[in-house]
Amino acid sequence: MTQRPVSGADPPTGRTAGPARRPSAHRIDTPLVQTINVIGVTEDAKKAEGRHMGLDGGTAGGRFLDAAIGLLERVRDEESARITAAGEMVADTVVSGGRLFAFGAGHSSLAAQDLVYRAGGLALMNLLAVPGAVGVDVMPATLGSALERVDGLATAVLDSSPLRAGDLLVVISLSGRNPLPVEMASHARELGAKVIGLTSVAYATETTSRHSSGTFLKDHCDLVLDSKIAVGDAELTLDTIPAPFAPASTVVTSAILQSVMATAAASLADRGVEPPLLRSGNVDGGLDWNDQVMREYGDRIFYLR
Repeated sequence: MTQRPVSGADPPTGRTAGPARRPSAHRIDTPLVQTINVIGVTEDAKKAEGRHMGLDGGTAGGRFLDAAIGLLERVRDEESARITAAGEMVADTVVSGGRLFAFGAGHSSLAAQDLVYRAGGLALMNLLAVPGAVGVDVMPATLGSALERVDGLATAVLDSSPLRAGDLLVVISLSGRNPLPVEMASHARELGAKVIGLTSVAYATETTSRHSSGTFLKDHCDLVLDSKIAVGDAELTLDTIPAPFAPASTVVTSAILQSVMATAAASLADRGVEPPLLRSGNVDGGLDWNDQVMREYGDRIFYLR
């Protein structure tokens, strides 16, 4: 039997090893090329790193990653119970024969789209799209922001959508202050659907609502998930840059929603129900697997129509 080396020891001798060396991004083991990298690329990288050092001595890129990790850790520590509850709501809807929908306007639509027709995700999640408000693929790009402020648009969209009583709608809006997400949540509940809202609760205390009721998205949901994103959605500042920069909302909201979906899948399995998951179409057998899932649940999948 081959004995595995103990962690921290060199396999042949058992000598205690020092800290593991991280390979250089520019390291190539050919001596001549390695010398060129040290003289050329590596020196340029050092100069660039010096130009982008943050106030705390770290690079701006590193500081952003630290900020994103910090937000994710805070979400894990403070929102875990609500994430679990949200996952159970999704599982309840699947078991009861309901349909799943996700909506987000502007950049919030990115997290909604990440749930739909997604390898490793639930096949039953459908995008509830509002033409012109789903991303920045319209001209001018500001049209989406303008549509978010139109009273009555959400009601018109929902009344012409397949959403019905017993379904579940996830509404994503960082600020939660505009009429479109507010009315999307409130009218969905009037139709008998359950609503999970994903927003930054800080906006409700640091900004004013743009809806005539004076309410925010969080006021019209069965369950609210707080992304913890600061008002303004910019994690970094530098004395040399006049505006805050580096938004983290897409990273955090997507992670929260995938946590909810993971919880839902595990909950379904615990109930003896095989989760209707999609596989990647780029792995052998993936397309055949997906075809079978879509045939079985076709009456609840609307992105194929």
